[in-house]
Amino acid sequence: MTHENTKTMNNNIAINVEATYLVQESDPEKARYLFAYKVTIKNAGSNSARLISRYWKITGGDGIEQEVEGDGVVGLHPYLAPEEEFTYTSAAMLDTPVGMMQGHYKMVNDTGERFEVDIPPFTLAAPQTLH
Repeated sequence: MTHENTKTMNNNIAINVEATYLVQESDPEKARYLFAYKVTIKNAGSNSARLISRYWKITGGDGIEQEVEGDGVVGLHPYLAPEEEFTYTSAAMLDTPVGMMQGHYKMVNDTGERFEVDIPPFTLAAPQTLH
């Protein structure tokens, strides 16, 4: 298992992403590399906010990009009061042992203001693929 940890904060929302290669669920002979990523979203601001939707750009080591958009995260629209956090885990399948993900969340605060929270690029890498 390899871990990558990425942290950022914008619009008073802190994002921490930890990616892990899932050896047991991967099959390199069939070009199937499965990665789990755990995201913690923390409201460091003074206004409550709800996550509305997500956008991910997943890029394989071959440069091929996949885009994933959807309502909420893991079927939920977490509502974060100030200083509250929400953690969820999801997964991405690549056909190369190395890749990266980046994206953003769309959120709305209690005053109805909509804003985006960027998720900076983070690496997905099977063991012994990066030196």
